[in-house]
Amino acid sequence: MRKEYLTISHEAVAELEERKSRFIATVRPVTSEEDANSFISELKTKYWNASHNVYAYYICANNMLQKFSDDGEPSGTAGLPVLEAIKKSDLQDIAVVVTRYFGGTKLGAAGLVRAYGKSATMGIQAAGIVKKQLCILSQVTMEYTLLGKVQAMVASNGYRVKDTIYAQDVDLLAYIPVDELEEFTSLINEATNGQALIDTGEKVYITIEM
Repeated sequence: MRKEYLTISHEAVAELEERKSRFIATVRPVTSEEDANSFISELKTKYWNASHNVYAYYICANNMLQKFSDDGEPSGTAGLPVLEAIKKSDLQDIAVVVTRYFGGTKLGAAGLVRAYGKSATMGIQAAGIVKKQLCILSQVTMEYTLLGKVQAMVASNGYRVKDTIYAQDVDLLAYIPVDELEEFTSLINEATNGQALIDTGEKVYITIEM
């Protein structure tokens, strides 16, 4: 599993007009080829009367997968610039569809490359970029008297707390980056003088705003 990667925060749409041609960029987070193809089909249906529905996607959830289509535009002038916009932002697990309504004036190869690349970049910027970080959900069980010290340590190190459960003892659940679990365990033992129990659970990706 990837320890961390960049992707977009949410689906977004951005529009560019270039010499009377409309370029509508729609971007969406995807985690599989099936997700990407479903998204592309959805946009082709929505913009069924468009001149072109150009797309590109880059997925690394399991194995790296990239694909693009010029959808009738001259080879290399549409889908590839969209894919390059994705890569330039170092993004993964993203699909972009740029819809073009032809305005009557040809843009030429260089003009198409610029328009499709710029549209894709505008869509990415509208969606916002976030970091996904692989963490282990860890549970710290302790006496009530130790909670304050543990909370202070967790806060000072920037660990994200999922929940605090108050019962006979206190359970604090926090997301710990996979590379920092050993250090986290050491810090807990130091803060509690070895009197807390630590259990580790599932690995999950958490979202970090950029």
